[in-house]
Amino acid sequence: MIEKHTIIVTVINSAGVLARVSGLLSQRGYNIESAIGAPTEDPNIYKLSLVVEETGEHIEQIIKQLNKLVDTVRVTDISHKDNYIVREYIILKIEVNEKKRSDFFELARVFKANLIDVATDHVILELAGTPRKVDRFIEMVKPYGIKEYIRSGEFAMAEYQTPKKGDNKNGD
Repeated sequence: MIEKHTIIVTVINSAGVLARVSGLLSQRGYNIESAIGAPTEDPNIYKLSLVVEETGEHIEQIIKQLNKLVDTVRVTDISHKDNYIVREYIILKIEVNEKKRSDFFELARVFKANLIDVATDHVILELAGTPRKVDRFIEMVKPYGIKEYIRSGEFAMAEYQTPKKGDNKNGD
């Protein structure tokens, strides 16, 4: 059965590491729904969050292949059935005329969106939350007129982690 997984790849910060990771998956025909790479508390270490929808068997293969990369320190699969925290970030530019502005600001307040900029014909705001919350917010603001938006893609962290066999490169 195909399920959504967030695979967190902890890697050594080196030039081309994201290209090597994404290339490995694309060469094998796997589609990455979203990919986010960012430094950690250690500037020499990056974490890549990859969202992939695949069967359990394919996820196991992906993890095995990622563990073979030289730059890989650890690979963690956060199954979307387990305890995890997932978030997404979005910045939107919305057309809002003066007549609808107070209604729009109330909607933004309900969703706890932060206003970044207000102009005469539009507002720019940001929202962080679950992908479902972000989807609902987009649906609610569509009638106002979305000029533009950009989403970060999903990133996740396990609430707690029970080690699984083969969960890291060293087998610890």
